[in-house]
Amino acid sequence: MELIAGSYEQITFGYSVKTDEKEWTAKANFTHHAHTASVSAVATSQRFVVTGSKDETIQLYDMKKRIEHGALLHHDGTITCLEFYGSSHLLSGGEDGLLCVWSTKKWECLKSIKAHKGHVTSMSVHPSGKLALSVGTDKTLRTWNLINGRSAFIKNIKQNAHIVRWSPDGDKYVVVVNDKVNVYDLQTASVTGTITNLKRISSVNFLNNSILAVAGDDETVRLCNVTTENWLCEFKAHETRVKAVDSLMMEDYCVVVTASNDGFIRMWKLHLKEKLESPTLLGEVNTAARLTCLAVWKPSSGQQIAEEPATEATTSEELVQELSKTKRVRIAAEEVVLEDESKPKKKKKDGGK
Repeated sequence: MELIAGSYEQITFGYSVKTDEKEWTAKANFTHHAHTASVSAVATSQRFVVTGSKDETIQLYDMKKRIEHGALLHHDGTITCLEFYGSSHLLSGGEDGLLCVWSTKKWECLKSIKAHKGHVTSMSVHPSGKLALSVGTDKTLRTWNLINGRSAFIKNIKQNAHIVRWSPDGDKYVVVVNDKVNVYDLQTASVTGTITNLKRISSVNFLNNSILAVAGDDETVRLCNVTTENWLCEFKAHETRVKAVDSLMMEDYCVVVTASNDGFIRMWKLHLKEKLESPTLLGEVNTAARLTCLAVWKPSSGQQIAEEPATEATTSEELVQELSKTKRVRIAAEEVVLEDESKPKKKKKDGGK
């Protein structure tokens, strides 16, 4: 596996990890200095590492050939979020309010839509690959049906959320607003609980379907149970604030990876048992840079895209029904077409609400 981290210094770092029972060592593998501004987002698939930046570009790095693979130029503003689904598509979101769907075959933009009236701050693809969630500075949570590529429904959330994440099983999702984690149930699309962190939250990561790692504007990582809404344990991960957290499962334990402004990437061993104990440090590496984002790359990383005929689900209930289906048929690239909501709407006359 490799650790991929972006920095304020415009550089993306790649470290290959040698795993040992007692200690893991990270060795510098590549540095990718393709951006002209700080790196704001990173994502990995089986073959590619993609990074987004304040320079408005998405840079590609081919992990198979170990070479730069070019840049994607479509957004007008900072790239705020990147996520692969399967190995065939990439989603990108930016401060221009656009959500773009890219084919990784020819790296062409299949469609871009005005997803939010303000910035797109975060997005998350459902484990099935059938739908995605996005949040933005227009105080909305939007659900996108990736099968027919249409906006499924919009939920007003009264505040600007900056993180949204599906759980691994896809039966719930979390929306982060400042220091609060709101847990939503897929069946009802309503909040089932709220967990409050001590500081504004910078990153969250599901370790399993109920345990969420939460990093905030301090040096501590806290683990909570999103089902019972309890804090389980916490540990000091760095000397300064933790900017990003990722994880991967080994045979009988979880590895939590953290990155911080202090320049360190650290790997922690955590046993996911009934009573959680603070993790032990497996290994660390000092990048000597101010880190902004993090991803763990594995040759087999990237979820499989679900394959299903186009549907017209427009409510949360219909989407739940769609997600419960087990049929799988191939998705053609041309089916991933997103509806453009950016066309101006006719204004009502004075007196209209």
